[in-house]
Amino acid sequence: MDPFAQRRELMVRRDIEARGIGDARVLAAMRRVPRERFVPQRYRDGAYEDGALPIGAHQTISQPYVVAWMLDSLELPAEARVLEIGTGSGYGAAVLAEIAAVVVTVERLSELADLAREVLRDLGYTNVVVVVGDGTLGYPDSAPYDGICVTAAAPEIPRTLLSQLAEHGRLVIPVGDRDGQELTVVARDGDRFSRKSVGGVRFVPLIGDQGW
Repeated sequence: MDPFAQRRELMVRRDIEARGIGDARVLAAMRRVPRERFVPQRYRDGAYEDGALPIGAHQTISQPYVVAWMLDSLELPAEARVLEIGTGSGYGAAVLAEIAAVVVTVERLSELADLAREVLRDLGYTNVVVVVGDGTLGYPDSAPYDGICVTAAAPEIPRTLLSQLAEHGRLVIPVGDRDGQELTVVARDGDRFSRKSVGGVRFVPLIGDQGW
């Protein structure tokens, strides 16, 4: 018996589906992934409220709606290869793993990467690779990617990430200053990259060579 099942279902209906997220794969993934496993024990009662929660190392797990919004914006094809920048708790990678064939997730803080790797392994996600490194440089060893999801805010879109995007791939990233950003979707067509903003957000800064 899953004590969080009803809360998880309510979260999806109230905070995600009712707010316009329509990708059935994203909704199904959010229904399956136990968010409570990705937050510290003392915050588990609030795991299905639509808000960010501390996970240690001055980082947070994003609110569920924002996770769903970003993944919905990726419009991933079947059997997608996805790069996530900013593993954090590992929750986003788990949701992606329910949708994509391969997920590579990069985290600059080794303590968070180790915790995320452990939870993902315990939950049986065998299609996720957790890498410690500078996320602004992506992970060229497994490129190109059908989707790239950046879970921290950049002053500009890192050019290295654009180079690792597959033909017709999409990149979702918060772009702006440290006080607020626009969630930006980039789509690749050959050597051309179209760009659009889909709404205001506020994320922790993207630290690295091509970030802050």
